[in-house]
Amino acid sequence: MTKKRKRKTPNYQKENPNVERVSLRHKLIAKGINQKEYINSIYKNSITFCGGPAGSGKTHIAVGCAVEALVQGRVDKIVITRPVVPAGEKLGYLPGTADKKLEPYVLPIFDELNYFISPEQIARWRNDSKLEIAPIGLMRGRNFHKCFIIGDECQNLSSEQLKMFLTRMGMESKLVITGDESQSDLPQNMRGAFSDCLNRLTGISGIGIVQLKKEDIVRNSLIPIIIERLKISGDY
Repeated sequence: MTKKRKRKTPNYQKENPNVERVSLRHKLIAKGINQKEYINSIYKNSITFCGGPAGSGKTHIAVGCAVEALVQGRVDKIVITRPVVPAGEKLGYLPGTADKKLEPYVLPIFDELNYFISPEQIARWRNDSKLEIAPIGLMRGRNFHKCFIIGDECQNLSSEQLKMFLTRMGMESKLVITGDESQSDLPQNMRGAFSDCLNRLTGISGIGIVQLKKEDIVRNSLIPIIIERLKISGDY
């Protein structure tokens, strides 16, 4: 009779036995040197800025690191925000609570969450206030302690919004800010805050700046070609 192998208890559960046991659908794996640098930056630094083209893994890695941090008990909550540029940040016209109003705009992040954990686990975390969707417009005055905060598509934040968002991070927290200035939907005179932050905050201890490239794109192999052609034509 074959003996059943005993499941090894992960180290983080040995250190903190009160941590909830969560089954991951997939583990976070870097698909290249730049993505590996991005993951290392998140682990080492309190704040990580990541720029790069669509499909290069900016959001995927941020979400994967956030899930790992919550599962391992290194943070108590994941906080997600994304600019609501098409609605001009006027969320009042959409029905429901603030997080319900933001839901259509954070679907890309939920796609990534579903890659790592089940929809049931996502629902549990939301019910237990371990996963929060926080509109930028309602973040002023708040401080997030022992949280993993993700600001996605931050090329669509103004200088004032980005500065306010950066100062929301409390103690024992991680902040990951992603963006691609070439995909900004802001009026021309309001653009550039994300790139400006990358330039001004380089070299500060505790802040990581990572730039992903078209070689890091992990979607359909046609995407890098499309991006390159549209760049050349001046339409991107």
